[in-house]
Amino acid sequence: MNQTATTDLDVSIPTDLDSARAKLVYLYLAASDGATADDLCDDLAVTKGTILSITGTLRDRGYLERQDGRYELA
Repeated sequence: MNQTATTDLDVSIPTDLDSARAKLVYLYLAASDGATADDLCDDLAVTKGTILSITGTLRDRGYLERQDGRYELA
């Protein structure tokens, strides 16, 4: 018997995010209770430099906050 996981996650991606990777990071953080840069690198298979660039942009635009080394949606 196949079971499909369902969630009640209802997230709107900001319209000014053009990068697929930025959207992926945004959705990942929306579905989690936050994550470290290392968590994002490992789970999304993206380099740390790319993650730091994306999270920096998302923070500059007011979409993310960083507290205690973890990124969370603002």
